[in-house]
Amino acid sequence: MLFNNAAAVFGAPTPLHEYVEEDWLRTLDVTLNGVVRVSQAAVPLMEGRLGAIVNVASRAGKKPAELNGAYSVAKAGVIMATKVMASELASQGIRVNAICPGLIDTDLQVLNVALKAHVMGVSEDEARKRLLDTVPLGRMGTVEEVADLGVYLASSQASYITGQAINVGGGLLTEL
Repeated sequence: MLFNNAAAVFGAPTPLHEYVEEDWLRTLDVTLNGVVRVSQAAVPLMEGRLGAIVNVASRAGKKPAELNGAYSVAKAGVIMATKVMASELASQGIRVNAICPGLIDTDLQVLNVALKAHVMGVSEDEARKRLLDTVPLGRMGTVEEVADLGVYLASSQASYITGQAINVGGGLLTEL
């Protein structure tokens, strides 16, 4: 089993057409190419056995993150790489799926709330409330909820699931 959880954002929040090329390339290199490189190294070790690859994508790969285009593009790439690998590796018994977390209560989310508060000119409590108002379940998810899905997708209980990008976002994204 391989659990790919690579992500990084370089540069300041900026519109896509103003992105600094070096920041763009570094973000894509870690966030997308890192997943591909590690998968390339792991697949030969899985050949001849049943295996599972779980990639962590993001809701940003399905719905653009404002002023964070490189991250959104990279995570959309992770979703498509998941689908491509699922198709290519199914005949070898290797399943490949992605998890798309939404608002998850992490240290990074605390920084995100602080940044949004600064940009909106409101308190961090108000910025957090506004974010939570966008989530139908009215709360942030936990890292355990994301991990639980990863464990399930890696297990034999998910033996007939491959090529999926599953949202963990409290109803924030509801598309198929």
